[in-house]
Amino acid sequence: MKKSFFWSLWLLLVIPIVSIAQDTTQAILWKATSTKVGDKKYQLTFSTENSSNWEIYAPNIDFDGIASATLLLTDSSIKVISALSSEIKGVITKSVIFEGSDFEIFKDKASFSTIIEFSTVVPASLQTTFAYSYGKADSFFPGETASFEIALEGGKSSTSKLLIPGLDINKPIQDCGTGSSKEENGLLKIFFLGFLGGLFALLTPCVFPMVPLTVSFFTKHSSNKKKGKQLAIAYGLFIFLIYVSFSIPFHLLGNVNPAIYNDIATNVYLNVAFFAIFIFFAISFFGYYEITLPGSLANSTNAKQGSGIAGVFFMALTLAIVSFSCTGPILGTLLVGTATQGAWPLTAGLAGFGVALGLPFALFALFPQWLNSLPKSGSWLNTVKVVLGFIELALALKFLSNADLVAHWSIIKREIFFGIWIIIFLGLFLYLMGWIRFPHDSKGEKIGVLRKSFALGVLIFTLYITPGLTNTKMANIGLISGFPPPLCYSIYKHPVNCDEPLKDYEEALQLAKKLNKPLLIDFTGWACVNCRKMEENVWTKPEVQELMDKYILVSLYVDDKALLPIDQQQVYTTKSGTKVNITTIGNKWSQFQTENFNASSQPWYVTFSPDEQLLTAPVGYVPNSKEYAAWLKCGLDAFEKVKQ
Repeated sequence: MKKSFFWSLWLLLVIPIVSIAQDTTQAILWKATSTKVGDKKYQLTFSTENSSNWEIYAPNIDFDGIASATLLLTDSSIKVISALSSEIKGVITKSVIFEGSDFEIFKDKASFSTIIEFSTVVPASLQTTFAYSYGKADSFFPGETASFEIALEGGKSSTSKLLIPGLDINKPIQDCGTGSSKEENGLLKIFFLGFLGGLFALLTPCVFPMVPLTVSFFTKHSSNKKKGKQLAIAYGLFIFLIYVSFSIPFHLLGNVNPAIYNDIATNVYLNVAFFAIFIFFAISFFGYYEITLPGSLANSTNAKQGSGIAGVFFMALTLAIVSFSCTGPILGTLLVGTATQGAWPLTAGLAGFGVALGLPFALFALFPQWLNSLPKSGSWLNTVKVVLGFIELALALKFLSNADLVAHWSIIKREIFFGIWIIIFLGLFLYLMGWIRFPHDSKGEKIGVLRKSFALGVLIFTLYITPGLTNTKMANIGLISGFPPPLCYSIYKHPVNCDEPLKDYEEALQLAKKLNKPLLIDFTGWACVNCRKMEENVWTKPEVQELMDKYILVSLYVDDKALLPIDQQQVYTTKSGTKVNITTIGNKWSQFQTENFNASSQPWYVTFSPDEQLLTAPVGYVPNSKEYAAWLKCGLDAFEKVKQ
């Protein structure tokens, strides 16, 4: 059962990510055409010569709930008038898979057609997906898909522009600095967060008892003490390298598709999957079951242990495997939290995690007398594990909130989020006080002063976030900004902390021209933590607010999954020649950002004049309000030069 869970978890995480990064290869090549048959009515035809001689199943066959062929339309303004039907007659054959049942198939040419009708404006072209089923002998492939952009006679072309002509991002009116050092500072911050996660993992029952045992093995069972210390240091180094190596696939995926990190962060299904996985991790931390890697994997690495460097490497690998039940949830939190920011932030986080786990083995080997100062293993290790379980519950809600925000389900509003967090941390307070217990807690255990002090800290934090339930100025909880949903995503009809900006570039540009004011473009995202920190901790400062009032602010959400109007959907050819499907609001603004500003991270701020001249060099995350205010002031000074 544990092995099945492990491989199911691996497939759940890897398959969706790989599917985002690469396109599938089509076994059968189809072409799609359209014919206008009436007012806003079109016949769509999908045909193939089928040179591979696959057996293509006729339309309208039901394979236990899966249609043999169907047209996938995401826009509700399009109505299917007639179902897919074949324009030529196939042959009847007995299926090997379906116990000799008769099916109509096509072994060479195939042509399926359907009639659709538009209830609103007809676009110049239609983006759609055609699903079909095929096989041969005992092979069967249902629901294979092929995507098309089909030209429609008399359709209206999209007027939405994505590339600003003549824009040179290297020549702003006034160079105020790009804040490039912020990226290095961000990596250092992520490293320390990873280091902190490694320290938590070190204090779990799976890892902590291994420190004195492993160090004693090297210092007492080596031919000489010097060599023993060297091997122990190598052991710690290998632990570090093993965890850093987990980031290598993300560097490779980033080369395949640079936008994959944003796709991972905002993919609804992945976020829901991470929510479920973290809940599973939390229950494991509470002691109701253990999560372990397959025993055969641990045994195989353990069997390869021996003397020398190679043996030390497999000892380090064995530790990483057998301690998975404790380190897995913490490492999973780190992977999901930083992988969405890119490969290098992920590497920095994993490096910090590996240093925190590997460093103690090296230090205690160099200074074995320090082992005497280590606290003895005991019930406190289980307490640490349960506390981490509560933290996992709180983090799990963040991923469900991400899915809710980008899909606009309106389930986890800001106040709902705070309410659930209050319940979680009240539960943690009750546990630390000894008023609730879990399976591995010792009966009659005395609650010490240190544990009560932590309980008091948790209670203070819970009281601190309680105003988040209210519709008051105090509801802007700056300490955890970025985790709850945005201030405007509220159960209250008129939230007092909300000032909705414009969300369409063309609309904002026209207003800037009318009022003769500069434009401040905010490339943001529903699932962007740093965007919320800027909005709630920097934009709210008086010196920043005063300057922002002199701009026309437009917030462009690059992860918004809402569909564009049908006439604005298109297959866009980038300036590098790549074709990109633009079907959602997020697709549009994400491509707008990368095409014009060579950036794909959020937040990303751009100052423009009404005639689309770049006033200052764009900046990203600037948590210092004085620095951000100075950048805004520089943009206003540049605008004065433009006016003159």
